[in-house]
Amino acid sequence: MTIALCVPQWQGSASDRAPRLMAGARRAAGLVPADAVVTVPVPEAGGDKAAGVRAYDVLVENQRLTRKALAGIDDQVITVGGDCAVDIAPIAAARARYGDALTVLWIDAHPDVYSPRTLPSGAFHGMVVRALLGDGPAGLALEQPLTPRQVIIAGERAGDPSEHEYLAKAGLRRYGVDDLERVLDGLRGPVYVHIDLDVLEPAAFGATCYPEPDGVRPQRLADLVSQVDDIVGAAITEYAPSGDDDTDPGEAEIIRLLGAALTGR
Repeated sequence: MTIALCVPQWQGSASDRAPRLMAGARRAAGLVPADAVVTVPVPEAGGDKAAGVRAYDVLVENQRLTRKALAGIDDQVITVGGDCAVDIAPIAAARARYGDALTVLWIDAHPDVYSPRTLPSGAFHGMVVRALLGDGPAGLALEQPLTPRQVIIAGERAGDPSEHEYLAKAGLRRYGVDDLERVLDGLRGPVYVHIDLDVLEPAAFGATCYPEPDGVRPQRLADLVSQVDDIVGAAITEYAPSGDDDTDPGEAEIIRLLGAALTGR
């Protein structure tokens, strides 16, 4: 079975549109091909800034609630957010299960390797990859961190100089839009695939909080993902629909396309 784990968290983002991520998570969870949807009852209110992270208290609680939901699921999980921080608990679970054999393919316009010291806004969704490597606030960083060789960043084109300095120092593999398919070279399972929808070309899919120009076309991304062997978990994040009405048909088609590529359905 495949479970869509809906985590309608918005507090990790600093965008004025961040609350739209709640509706985006709920809508997208219904579009991903899955046998059931499990929704994590995360708080909707904001929180207090601490440890250099905005809404730190809420984010830590959200992690606890997500871990609790995951504890009752033994099937393949497609996590649907919400901001990028919804990936912390699912990746921690995959790390515990597969150990050093796990590879995380982080498909995102941004590398997400800020720290509380380098990101004044304190938006944790910009710090997630660094937290996966063990460098993050208590309650948000992995207790069993990934090693740099376990993380591949793909589609990135908007990183800050401080992030690129960190990437080079840590030795993380990084591929942009032009050489995107190189991520497949030597890639073996088990693989966890993270998709931040802002990796897409905004002219094709612009319903995100931080769209970046010159992105990946949806079909190209789906073709790439469908070639990844042994996907043991995945996420689709950062869908911020503009209205309160039903999902835009074009947006829905793209989310279904990517969900099918991730699940093989």
